[in-house]
Amino acid sequence: MFSKRKFMCLAAAATMLAAIPVQAFASDWTPRRPIDFVIMAGPGGGADQIARFIQSVVEKNDLTSRPLVPNNKGGGSGAEALLQLNSARDKDHTLLVTLNSFFTTPLRQEGLGIDIQTFTPVAMMGVDPFVLWVHKDSGITTFEQFVEKVNADDGQFVMGGTGKGQEDSIVIAYMSGAYDLNIKYIPYDGGGAVAKDLAGKQIMATVNNPAEAKGFYENGDFVPLLAFSDERMDAYPDVPTMKEKGQDFSYYNQRAIVGPPGMSEEAAEYYRDLFQTVYESEEWQNYLQSESLSPLPMNAEETREYWTKQVDNHRELLAEIDD
Repeated sequence: MFSKRKFMCLAAAATMLAAIPVQAFASDWTPRRPIDFVIMAGPGGGADQIARFIQSVVEKNDLTSRPLVPNNKGGGSGAEALLQLNSARDKDHTLLVTLNSFFTTPLRQEGLGIDIQTFTPVAMMGVDPFVLWVHKDSGITTFEQFVEKVNADDGQFVMGGTGKGQEDSIVIAYMSGAYDLNIKYIPYDGGGAVAKDLAGKQIMATVNNPAEAKGFYENGDFVPLLAFSDERMDAYPDVPTMKEKGQDFSYYNQRAIVGPPGMSEEAAEYYRDLFQTVYESEEWQNYLQSESLSPLPMNAEETREYWTKQVDNHRELLAEIDD
């Protein structure tokens, strides 16, 4: 069983919440060809939605001389994307949109030879909480009813999530350990496919991020039961947190932009300025609010420290899953 602790506290980052003033791009470097905008998940999930929204803001405001070209590489729990970034031929025209498999996949697949500290920090666009969802036709409206249903199904209750040994499975494993639940888990390449199968009642529950479930929730198909955030979410004020249920646990998905090893400093500064402009835009600030993301801006040095802390945290979490 997991130890009952808080996974990540956003309060410690309060001093980083003031946005850096927009400046003119720091160098004369500009992209000379289309930018490979690699997404380490399949279509429709949170990372994919964020990447395509960022692309639309950049295009709408004519922020770069060459386009961002979204490129979904969700295979192997994001291993495909990490390998593509790690071996990028054109280091100054390749970027990665990450989630927490950025930390977990190298830990679980050591043969990949991926050291994330060799990658180039570019931008932290926010962090995304998790929510427990069921279909309205399940008749379940509270977390207590969910626990009763899982116990009654005696090992036949099926949940889906993105990947194996990464974000969704970590949250489900913690919940299962805390409440002694026997849940069958089906891994998917992306959160969009997970949400679609819950809508089609191919699975019985998910822990999708709010953006992934938003359309189905607004249509009345999904019922939120529990939030894995530090506090109740504005979008779901009646949904309790796991902390309110007596478990000192919260979990957030990072939404960051990363460059490959060996990206030139000129290109890195260009992209940092570019995504800082996106971050400070009205469009992105509205997106943070509408999609229930929490701000967590940080510079390159702070990002590397964050990566170190998250690798350590995820190593512990994965060890407890494997136990």
